[in-house]
Amino acid sequence: MFKRLYSKQNRALLSELVRTDFKLRYQGSVLGYAWSLLRPLLIFVILYVVFVKFLKLGTGVPHYPVYLLFGIVMWNFFTEMTMQSLGSIVGRGDLIRKIRIPRWLIVFSSSIGTVINLLMNLLVIAVFMIIGHIGIMPTILWLPLIFVEIYLLALGMSLFLSAAFVKYRDMTYIWEVILQAGFYLTPILYPLSRITNLTFQKIILINPMAQAIQDGRYALITHQTLTAHKIFQGGWDEIIPFAVVVIVLVGGLVYFRKQSKYFAENI
Repeated sequence: MFKRLYSKQNRALLSELVRTDFKLRYQGSVLGYAWSLLRPLLIFVILYVVFVKFLKLGTGVPHYPVYLLFGIVMWNFFTEMTMQSLGSIVGRGDLIRKIRIPRWLIVFSSSIGTVINLLMNLLVIAVFMIIGHIGIMPTILWLPLIFVEIYLLALGMSLFLSAAFVKYRDMTYIWEVILQAGFYLTPILYPLSRITNLTFQKIILINPMAQAIQDGRYALITHQTLTAHKIFQGGWDEIIPFAVVVIVLVGGLVYFRKQSKYFAENI
C-alpha cells in the first residue's frame, strides 16, 4: 500500500492534504498553532498541582515534573492522532466522490500534523530538561524507536477507526470513553512503582502505550523507571506489547482496505 506513496502525484497530494489539515485544525482560534504547545502545558500544570502538590503521587521519583510532562505528551500524541484520523474519511467525502484518490492517503496525511505537533512538544520537554538540569544519557538513542512504536500503534487504530466511523458514527463517543479509561489505566499520573503487585504491573505493561511511555522515561529522564524488561525479567512475555502493535496495525490495514470500497456510497 505505502509503496504508492513514492509516486510524484501521491506525494504532491499528500503535501497538499497535510497543509490543508494543519491550517483547518486551529482555524478561527485566537492563538492558532500556539495551542499545539499550550494544550499539553496547561494539562500538565493542572495535573501537577492536583496530583503532585496535593496528592503527592510523584514522591521519590527523580525529575517528576519532566517525568509527568513526558507521559502527557506521549499520550496526547496517541490521542490526537487517533481522534483527528477518526473523522478524516468522512471529512474528505467530497474529495473521495470527485476524484480517484488512495483512501489510506487521507488517514496518513492526518497523522503527519500530529507528528509535527509532537516534535514541537519535544522541544518544550527539552527546555524543561535544561531547566531541571537533566543530563543526556546514551539511552536517548532508543527514543526514535519508541516514537515509531507509538506511531504504528496509533496508525493501526486510526485506520480502523476512520473506516468504522463511515458506517458507525457512534465511534467518536465510544473511543472518547476508551481513551479516558486508558489515560487512568496507563501510568501517566502515577509512577508504576506505586503498584506493588507484580501481576498488576505486568497486566498494565501489556498495554503498548504503558510500555512505550515507561521505556521512554527510562531512556530520557531516569533509569529508576520500571520498564517491561525489568518487570518481565527478559521473559518471552516481554514481546507481548510489540505483538499487540503488530496485530493492531495489520488488523487496521485489513479492515480499512476491506471497507474502503464502500466509502463513496456510505459517506
